[in-house]
Amino acid sequence: MMVEEIVLLDEADEVAGRAPKAASHHRHTPYHLAFSCFLVDPRGRVLITRRALGKRTFPGVWTGSCCGHPAPGEGLRAAVRRRLATELGATAESVTPVLPAFRYRATAADGVVENERCPVVRAITSGPITPNPDEVETAEWWTWDRCLELAERPDSSPWYRLQMAQLAPLGAPLDWPDAGTDALPPALPW
Repeated sequence: MMVEEIVLLDEADEVAGRAPKAASHHRHTPYHLAFSCFLVDPRGRVLITRRALGKRTFPGVWTGSCCGHPAPGEGLRAAVRRRLATELGATAESVTPVLPAFRYRATAADGVVENERCPVVRAITSGPITPNPDEVETAEWWTWDRCLELAERPDSSPWYRLQMAQLAPLGAPLDWPDAGTDALPPALPW
């Protein structure tokens, strides 16, 4: 079985190395590459998920549709499509960068730290969703107003709250503008 690796970054967001994903998330998690995806249906609803209770980091929190780590050399679109399939059994008809420069650091109740350059994308789907129970406890299609309310709740993930502060001014998810790829980190091809 292959060990999943993450891309380590320097402060210029250039590749600084690679490391095993599982062993890298702890109290001193190194700065690394990730992404967040908001899956939107043609009606403008967003798939909101509750992370599986067995997840090593931030188990049981409510958050966007899926998150992941691009593998070394993997482009953002390919990584998003891979994680959508793995976590949600979903396919994306389109993937659009909406917050390409997003970065955050958060500490879980157990002391585990997330320290990520985490571009945020919107993916559109009209296909079925089949959540993987190892990844997702619950997955529900929510209205945008309900998504905004979740950002005020303490059981939402810290990255969700930070992302929503930047997404809310953009309006409804189907109206989010394409932010382009210029602000993506140099380490992450589109």
